[in-house]
Amino acid sequence: MDSTKASGHPHLRWDGEGTHKIPFETYTSEEIYRRELERFFYKGHWCYVGLEAEIPNPGDFKRTVVGERSVLMARDAAGEIRVVENVCAHRGMQFCRARSGNRREYVCPYHQWSYTLSGDLQGVPLRRGIKQNGRTFGGMPADFKTADNGLTRLKVARRGGVVFASFDHDVVPFEKFVGPTILGYFDRLFNGRGLTILGYNRQRIPGNWKLMQENIKDPYHAGLLHSWFVTFGLWRADNKSMLRMDDHRRHAAMISTRGDGGKAEQVTQVASFKETMLLNDPGFLDIVHEPWWGDPTVVMTTIFPSVILQQQVNSVSTRHIQPVGHGAFDFVWTHFGFDDDTLEMTRRRLNQANLFGPAGFVSADDGEVIEFSQQGFESKPFHRSLAEMGGRDAEPTEHMVTETLIRGMYRYWRSVMEQ
Repeated sequence: MDSTKASGHPHLRWDGEGTHKIPFETYTSEEIYRRELERFFYKGHWCYVGLEAEIPNPGDFKRTVVGERSVLMARDAAGEIRVVENVCAHRGMQFCRARSGNRREYVCPYHQWSYTLSGDLQGVPLRRGIKQNGRTFGGMPADFKTADNGLTRLKVARRGGVVFASFDHDVVPFEKFVGPTILGYFDRLFNGRGLTILGYNRQRIPGNWKLMQENIKDPYHAGLLHSWFVTFGLWRADNKSMLRMDDHRRHAAMISTRGDGGKAEQVTQVASFKETMLLNDPGFLDIVHEPWWGDPTVVMTTIFPSVILQQQVNSVSTRHIQPVGHGAFDFVWTHFGFDDDTLEMTRRRLNQANLFGPAGFVSADDGEVIEFSQQGFESKPFHRSLAEMGGRDAEPTEHMVTETLIRGMYRYWRSVMEQ
């Protein structure tokens, strides 16, 4: 199938019906990117916006995004969670600049239009004009109705303390969107316990947003790129592992059980294995098994298109993908714990969080290779990348040495983009 039907560009051609040769222009075309925003972020999909624990009290709000659109997640006076677009209905200003806070209402500073936390327009200054010498001048037309001029409301889904939203009010229910296989891994992490926010990391990565989805759907790079992982056994090719997908192949879970580290024929042959690597602070390997894990020590879940749910031993977080044009995205990590954590466990989670984030012992590598990949794509937009490790199909596996999850994602991507 010629995907010029999707992009309108003559160079974007796939290898027949396959998804193992990915045209570079899927990462470099602004036209394709704009279509992705409409089809994946603004229609037919649920997008992550935050955790309920970030807005525990009535009036609490958090500014975030769905795609490139600024939105506000807030808890209203009745305790309901609302998500509205951060665009004034009057002149289109993004009226809220604070990242978070507590407010009784939203007020646009430009002309002072005010809204309830659920998005209802409640006040318009000078709506009835001004009176001078017994006459009324100006004001809104007589047929102006506040009920017709509220903020754009998003549909909201909540599960296990996590909040998703959609501009598409006809989107399928969240549970159907995720599917039973991946929902099981979602519920494993968000199992009903109260969450405690521990902190944030934020960075802008100069690469296409899909590259981060690919990175987390690429299990075997971790045992090649990340010295920390391969040397200390947290994630490497000889670990017991499984890869799972939903029926649409858009969401995925990578499941691994930590080995003992040290020497193994499969890993000592790669340059990233550092036999002499030692830790000045052994606390980074102070790993305590938690009952809710079961056997796996690491589960990385991708909910397409917007979020990664991380459990890397005791470190748990969400990673929010926020596109900024075709060649960059903001990446926001929300590190959390559970209400019943001991002080010792909280310190352990914070300590292990140093593996991740912009300067993390592991994640700094990912940001760098994504940037360098984007540079390669931009310099040679007519070329393609190859995703044939493990074959050319897109099926669940019991090992890491495969790119099946990437092929699955692009099978889904094509099905939507080429409609």
